[in-house]
Amino acid sequence: MISLPFLAVMVIISIGLSAVIFRRNLVKIVMGTSIVASAINLFIVSLGYREGGVAPIFTGAPTLEMVLPTPQALTLTSIVIDLAVTAMMLSFAIIIYKHYGSLDSRKRRLRE
Repeated sequence: MISLPFLAVMVIISIGLSAVIFRRNLVKIVMGTSIVASAINLFIVSLGYREGGVAPIFTGAPTLEMVLPTPQALTLTSIVIDLAVTAMMLSFAIIIYKHYGSLDSRKRRLRE
């Protein structure tokens, strides 16, 4: 049986991919890629989850089973990278808007 977080990841990725594939506005495409990145972060955190596990920073744990710290560190790194990529894509969208006069991805007409 499929777990609820993995089902949520599939739904969120399908929403983000549909925004990337079917939208023509560049800002909406950037939003779709950001949604996909958030779903990937949820997937990474879900992989590291253990039932009954405690946070790895808590050293006086009553049990020895702890949640894996590596996926959490990877998720933090992924969030920082996603922020930089989103900022870069939005700056490209501003440059394209200034150059073409539109955020539509299919319009390639130069402004007079």
